[in-house]
Amino acid sequence: MNEFINKKVIFQDLGRKDYRETWDYQEQLFADIVAIKVQNRQQEPATQQITKNYLLFVEHPHVYTLGKSGKAENLLLDAEGLKKYGASYYPINRGGDITYHGPGQLVGYPILDLDNFFTDIHRYLRYLEEAVIATLGDYGIDAGRIDGLTGVWLDHVHQKNPRKICALGVKSSRWVTMHGFAFNVNADLSYFEHIVPCGIRDKAVTSMHVELGRPIDEWEVKERLKGHLARLFEMELEDLI
Repeated sequence: MNEFINKKVIFQDLGRKDYRETWDYQEQLFADIVAIKVQNRQQEPATQQITKNYLLFVEHPHVYTLGKSGKAENLLLDAEGLKKYGASYYPINRGGDITYHGPGQLVGYPILDLDNFFTDIHRYLRYLEEAVIATLGDYGIDAGRIDGLTGVWLDHVHQKNPRKICALGVKSSRWVTMHGFAFNVNADLSYFEHIVPCGIRDKAVTSMHVELGRPIDEWEVKERLKGHLARLFEMELEDLI
């Protein structure tokens, strides 16, 4: 438990950025926070440092990522196929299986010291989902959860045609988080045809623009989502200057 609680979260919109570069940036922020926590354990309470929190929004060029528990065969493209579709591929250190990131998808990476908020990973994941569910509700889209499956789904009640609109995959160590969520806003869904999304074969993927039949203002979605995250986590968002 931190001696000093810091609810401030530094927000940064990275725009469109290469996946590897963003991953390295995440790792650095993550490592800096963990290092402070390790050092604080050896300090008297009065001399402990306050740990920082970050929220990164980004859009990646076409890329497939495979989580630690995933199966490589869920990527249906070989090296030549990846080249043909202009996509890259990375096995990474988050939970979950395979997913796709690309233009028109809002990717969020909260790098939080949960000692500043609450030490409960289940609650953390549900709050990320709830922020997306609330954002979709702002647009008249009824979304929710399906038991046993992470992420945010449409037709989650009757499940006649359930389809995922937001995937989650996180890592946590010493209650510090990284990786996060991928929210389809204006995403090209054809890229999902080259994977078994999250290892789930019998359910579809969708995007806001498909559900509403029009292009979506991505800046507006970001602002709404930021507001819901701030409310749920009781965080104070500050833009990185």
